[in-house]
Amino acid sequence: MAEAPPSKATDAVLVQSEEMPADSVVVTGYDFSNGVDYHALLQTYLTSGFQATSFGKAVEEINRMLEKKAEPLPVDPEEDQPLNLHPMGRPKTNCTIFLGYTSNLISSGVRETLRFLTKHNMVDCIVATAGGIEEDFIKCLAPTYLGEFQLKGKDLRVKGINRIGNLLVPNDNYCKFEDWIMPILDQMLLEQKTQGTVWTPSKMVHRLGKEIDNPDSVYYWCYKNNIPVFSPALTDGSIGDMIYFHSYKNPGLVLDIVEDIRRINNIAVHSQHTGMIILGGGLVKHHINNANLMRNGAEYAVYVNTGQEFDGSDAGARPDEAVSWGKIKMTANPVKVYADATLVFPLLVAETFAKNIKAPTPS
Repeated sequence: MAEAPPSKATDAVLVQSEEMPADSVVVTGYDFSNGVDYHALLQTYLTSGFQATSFGKAVEEINRMLEKKAEPLPVDPEEDQPLNLHPMGRPKTNCTIFLGYTSNLISSGVRETLRFLTKHNMVDCIVATAGGIEEDFIKCLAPTYLGEFQLKGKDLRVKGINRIGNLLVPNDNYCKFEDWIMPILDQMLLEQKTQGTVWTPSKMVHRLGKEIDNPDSVYYWCYKNNIPVFSPALTDGSIGDMIYFHSYKNPGLVLDIVEDIRRINNIAVHSQHTGMIILGGGLVKHHINNANLMRNGAEYAVYVNTGQEFDGSDAGARPDEAVSWGKIKMTANPVKVYADATLVFPLLVAETFAKNIKAPTPS
């Protein structure tokens, strides 16, 4: 006669479940039997679980930013006019979108996605690292190439090739960058001496965007559309190397970071609502968050990075940590996607910003 399993085991394994709440979401993915529909596929990410669900929530959060941005500005009761200008003269919308990214993303093909956003004037303020500035201009002068992560540094060094992950940049690219930027630095110094121009990192990026005069450039479109670009560590890269060399050839150029911190903080302070989209961590993440502290937090926030919080770094901190500082509002629904931005960000843009652009008419 068969024995009954031990009651201790059945009690442990066959625990009775409570009824799930009526509004519980059922996990479902995409059924490829229906053909390949990329929009429908990405919509199912929301109900797929894990980081796919985080991606779906990020799409919703960015779309909330865009919906708020499209709403009309409130009217100033004293002026009977919309409050329609930022302190730097850029037309204001009902939601100011801050975009931050690290230099590796400009080095990668995500640059073209970032250029799309600036070309179509879809973001209001950018924070980037020094590499995130210079690599854009360098790509206008010479290409970056695909390589492999495992290529040996000593072999590349003797060939004069620099490695960024699995990307390769010949050192000649930086020599071309030096030839291009040195006359601009000379002119900036002349204007400082003769016209009293006070240069800041954001003013310098604006000037370089004008001088590159190339629609392939992210910062050309920032110049054209008056999108301010802040880079408080602008000297931490090839631009810094060029400024260093220039200080010997033609000394005296000064960059004022104090004016820039006032400018970015005032953009946040004078915004009706704010949204933050931050790719990567470190300086760009904190600089945008800290500007939004000045208004007691952003209403909307999306982080995309691979950082973890166990070491206490700001780079790895979840959005809830920023809530504790007043950098994201307590009423917000921020999202962090734990993923490589090269995989995720073009898809995020496809499901949000890009849907506001009409497809070109076939010729």
